[in-house]
Amino acid sequence: MKSSKIILISIAILMLNLLACAQHKDDSEISMEEFIEKYNSDSTLIVLDVRTESELSGPLGQLDGVINIPIQELDARYLELSEYKDLEIDVICRTGNRSGTATKFLREKGFNAKNVLGGMTEYRELEENKN
Repeated sequence: MKSSKIILISIAILMLNLLACAQHKDDSEISMEEFIEKYNSDSTLIVLDVRTESELSGPLGQLDGVINIPIQELDARYLELSEYKDLEIDVICRTGNRSGTATKFLREKGFNAKNVLGGMTEYRELEENKN
């Protein structure tokens, strides 16, 4: 009986911890909805697109006013972003994978970078569904 209570209490504590973790938002990420709201309203927002130049002219296009440094060049060119070190830099790519890597790299260098979840693929889908 005593061991059953211990097991139940342990399970309850585990469940509470899992619930707390699920509600914790990673401050190195931004949802597409949050990004679109900021992009449309915050003139100080810096957007770094880490796709290649050919992708920028591809079917997903590019957003106005972005800085383009392909992920393959970021290690050599990240100092170009130094003037924005005190600002939020939202990092975007096609789906969010490369931008996640770039965000981690930039944060390690002291930048306030956030990975835009879903990338340009989700951005275009939301834009199409809005119309």
